[in-house]
Amino acid sequence: MRMDTDELSATFAALSDPTRRAILARLAMGETSVSELAEPFDMSLPAVSKHLKVLERAGLIARSRKAQSRPCRIEPNALKEIDEWLNLYRGFWEQSLDCLDTYLKELQAAEKPRDEA
Repeated sequence: MRMDTDELSATFAALSDPTRRAILARLAMGETSVSELAEPFDMSLPAVSKHLKVLERAGLIARSRKAQSRPCRIEPNALKEIDEWLNLYRGFWEQSLDCLDTYLKELQAAEKPRDEA
């Protein structure tokens, strides 16, 4: 499944904030309430809720309704789509790093005879 440009932009915009990344890291451990998510942050509950809305609009989290609470959970499919997009570039970087490694080994091999002289 490929993300379209608008979805990808919204996802990366949501992930650009360190607070939202920390919220996702916490949700990776399991579903939790908004008040529990807010505990480690030095901000108001409404401010945390704004971050959650951004994550929800980007499809990275989902919220349900249980009695009076609104527990949040991570949406793994959205993260899988990001990983698939990044995977397009992973091969390029691995190949580039392999070329760099080969070049550095060649440089080191060329320097050895000079060092021995």
